[in-house]
Amino acid sequence: MDLAVGTIVEGKVTGITKFGAFVALPEGKSGMVHISEVAATFVNDIKDFLQEGQQVKVKVISIDQAGRINLSIKKAQPHEPRHDRAGGHAGPRQPRFQQRTGAPRSRTQQAPKDPAAMSFEDKLKAFMSDSESRQADVRHATDRKNGSRRRR
Repeated sequence: MDLAVGTIVEGKVTGITKFGAFVALPEGKSGMVHISEVAATFVNDIKDFLQEGQQVKVKVISIDQAGRINLSIKKAQPHEPRHDRAGGHAGPRQPRFQQRTGAPRSRTQQAPKDPAAMSFEDKLKAFMSDSESRQADVRHATDRKNGSRRRR
């Protein structure tokens, strides 16, 4: 069996260091699992997760020019979907600025209606409400930066 990037194999932990673990692979080869590739959670001490002589499933993530084999235990595990705080599927994460743009500015504001079906007065009212909300946000941020309250 020739080891190729992406293959998942069974191996035995032969040594543990503070930065990772060495794993004996089939055909007398060995590779290293970096501490960041041991578990999906933060690993402070690798000995909390692995012991010498332990059988582990590893995925080959790279083989460099010198023939060193980099392995991952966490990528060999089946992928668990992320959940949000309410228990539902969270999906891919978006940057904060993209999360805010589509959401209404305040809890009292409703989602925008179809602009074609709105009258001019409704459009003006929605614009004024959104504008006031944005100006209040800017004023609040400016006051916090200055460290003082704005005088009227």
